[in-house]
Amino acid sequence: MTFLTYAAAALAEIAGCFGFWAWARLGRSVWWLAPSLAALASFAFLLTRVESDAAGRAFAAYGGVYIAASLLWLWAAEGQRPDGWDGAGAVLCLAGAAVILFAPRGA
Repeated sequence: MTFLTYAAAALAEIAGCFGFWAWARLGRSVWWLAPSLAALASFAFLLTRVESDAAGRAFAAYGGVYIAASLLWLWAAEGQRPDGWDGAGAVLCLAGAAVILFAPRGA
């Protein structure tokens, strides 16, 4: 369930940030900002649904998922295929996120 929550959070964050990108960098209408803000609020809410003993740990683990999702966005939404270096970096980040999230911790 944690991975699905992180995946939904990543989609919301990337969509929200892309709306700002489209407005500021691609000359889209200011109206792109309204759904962008809603998406970013959804992102923040979704991160609160992750089971973790500390917010910072949940956010740090999410970072790896965000990087991988950003590369998928690059490919699917922007039509630019990630290269091998992008893939290797994403795998390293996901491995780091798994260590942070699933490490056994004493009470």
